Amino acid sequence: MSAPIEAAIFELLAGQPGGKSISPEQVARAVEPESWRRLLSHVRGTAVGLAREGRLVITRHGKPADPDDFKGVWRMKLPEARALEEASP
Repeated sequence: MSAPIEAAIFELLAGQPGGKSISPEQVARAVEPESWRRLLSHVRGTAVGLAREGRLVITRHGKPADPDDFKGVWRMKLPEARALEEASP
């Protein structure tokens, strides 16, 4: 299940202006529009794994959060170096 979620995360982030973030709900809806709520825990798990690998940044209130210790509303964005690479022509 993580492969389609991972693909959706990076596809949605590629469509964002540099440095902008996406929500877990956006990812879940992209993967499963009808029953997206059941995917939210899978989105979180995939995001945590990607953040541990340094491929994704989990944010809370616009600031990076520890992928092993965050609660509440969170979002995802590309690491700064990667966001700059994708924004360059």
